[in-house]
Amino acid sequence: MRSLAVLLAVLCALAGCSSTDKPRDETANWSAAKLYSEARDAMSDGSYDKAIKLFEALESRYPYGRYAQQAQLEIAYAYFKNFDTASAISACDRFIRLHPNHPNVDYVYYLKGIINFNDDLGIFGNITDQDSTERDPKAAREAFDSFKELTTKYPESKYAADATARMAWLLNALASHEIHVARYYLKRGAYLAAVNRAQNALRNYPNAPANEQGLFIMIKAYDALGMKDLRDDTERVMRLNFPKSHYFETGLAAKSEPWWRLW
Repeated sequence: MRSLAVLLAVLCALAGCSSTDKPRDETANWSAAKLYSEARDAMSDGSYDKAIKLFEALESRYPYGRYAQQAQLEIAYAYFKNFDTASAISACDRFIRLHPNHPNVDYVYYLKGIINFNDDLGIFGNITDQDSTERDPKAAREAFDSFKELTTKYPESKYAADATARMAWLLNALASHEIHVARYYLKRGAYLAAVNRAQNALRNYPNAPANEQGLFIMIKAYDALGMKDLRDDTERVMRLNFPKSHYFETGLAAKSEPWWRLW
């Protein structure tokens, strides 16, 4: 029996059927420079899965030195391009935590903002039929926060101008979300809820163009509630801030159904 067991072991070895055999890792003896170079080539070719694996191998095998730092920086972008938003943001946060004084940390804040900004386009880009009141503007808020941190900490950064422009767009997008919700409540007769959401937009995003409609919603809600003083006060504010509003010609005079057709 012992001889049979030995013979079977030999035959299995000759046939290459060992259960412990593993595929050979061709990168096993690569230097940090080689791993980084190959990862960058994979990025250029659009092979983001491959690039991520190589960057991870580089950081694992050579955790200290400039190549490891660069791998941590570039893996965030690789995740982003590979549509892995959560991992991309996590990589950005990790880099900022580990290297707060890195000369390229402004880029990481900008990248984090861009990741959330692009994710946010699915919310405000009108590419689905989802009711706007059901959409979560979390990505827009986080994009705004990243851009704001960038422009506050690094006002001279080459990314600051673009970040500032995107912040302006985001402010109105966030205000518009609040106004959409306010309009939803108004149409359904939830007048106090409509006023509260419109006021939230005015309070948090005071310079947003969407607030013209927010003030109009408040006027209509106060009309419905019979709160004449508040209605008149709101109209005065609206006339002061939006003197040429088209709502003055048709919307404010309407007392019945047609006013909502302005939207």
